Amino acid sequence: MAEPLAAAKNDRPRFRSVADTATILGMSEVTLYRAIHAGQFPAIKVRGRFVIPARAIDEMEASALAYGLVDASNYALRPAG
Repeated sequence: MAEPLAAAKNDRPRFRSVADTATILGMSEVTLYRAIHAGQFPAIKVRGRFVIPARAIDEMEASALAYGLVDASNYALRPAG
């Protein structure tokens, strides 16, 4: 049997809505949408709806704690793979 995904193990969502992400980051949804459209924040678009990988938020948080200032656009511009 296949190993369950890590997100399923701890009941954390793999993706978050723009509204949820904006709340987590303490910003308005409009600001976050602008950053997504400008390619400055990582997101996945499915038929006009955007979702944010929870792992991207976690990685940004960990980097900020370890190194200080984090530029979200660096996460948005990472090549796949």
